[in-house]
Amino acid sequence: MDLKGFLHRQSPDYADTQALGRCLRALVEAGLDRLPLPGSGRSLERFQALAEVGGHDLGLCKLYEGHTDALAIIRQLGGSPTPGSTWGMWAAEPPQARVKVSPQGQSIVLNGCKAWCSGAAVLSHGLLTAWDEQDRQQLVAVALDQPGVSITDQGWHAVGMGATGSVDVLFDGARAHAIGQPGDYLQRPGFWQGGVGIAACWYGAAQSIAERLRSHCAHREEPHALAHLGAVDSALQAAAVVLRDSALSIDATPLDNAELLARRVRAVVEHSAEQVILHVGHALGAGPYCKDRQFARLIADLPVFLRQSHAERDLAALGRQVINGTWSL
Repeated sequence: MDLKGFLHRQSPDYADTQALGRCLRALVEAGLDRLPLPGSGRSLERFQALAEVGGHDLGLCKLYEGHTDALAIIRQLGGSPTPGSTWGMWAAEPPQARVKVSPQGQSIVLNGCKAWCSGAAVLSHGLLTAWDEQDRQQLVAVALDQPGVSITDQGWHAVGMGATGSVDVLFDGARAHAIGQPGDYLQRPGFWQGGVGIAACWYGAAQSIAERLRSHCAHREEPHALAHLGAVDSALQAAAVVLRDSALSIDATPLDNAELLARRVRAVVEHSAEQVILHVGHALGAGPYCKDRQFARLIADLPVFLRQSHAERDLAALGRQVINGTWSL
């Protein structure tokens, strides 16, 4: 069964983290998490899969994107994930939550708190950033079903994306192993390529929200609704074009630093998604917010997921990169 067929058979009504975890495990068992690696010549297929899941449910997409990103990172850095495992990719580094790595015999141990660990309660493994004794960032893999790992119910009070259970995880002498060398997580080409994948998730959700307006306009002749549909179409077309172009660029130069590309793509797709939310809401009114459960979940989740962008801070970083450049057609 392909990914679209699998999702079509699922009810897009995931009441809690456990429901998301069951669906993610079913995706893994069906082999539907085996996406092409970024830069492999099939990056667009990877982005299309993320968009497909994003259009179905963003909570599931958050776990699916993190899992497939972790698999890609481990393979890019020379590792081999345990068959059938489910992974979280946790790289948030708020000042009050930092995990330390220290050697212990032939292995390493983790101590500290990791924040915003999406799906921690339903995953088998975590891939996370930690800090060694020389204050260098080190990527580590850790099995979550061991003494020394405490999955809390703290740090997550969201309504949008609430089912992801993005809680604090405490490590107290938990055993882990290093993935790659210190600094590899940020320095590898796949870091910014993965950032484009996040934008594909946003796009999928925005497209699904927009389909409600298309369906409405197909059954009713309302000039204002048609105008909103035109605005939505232009926004989604801009997002799709930059995502497709980015896939071609990544595949053509897979070892290049993709920061500028990713920042541009994320800025365009974020703006497009926000336009879709605005125009669909104006055109359809309160009806789908109140009577279409999947729509209501997407419309609550997408603004939260979009905040993986840092808004004007990301735009300022993009501005610094292009200040001495040129634009051409």
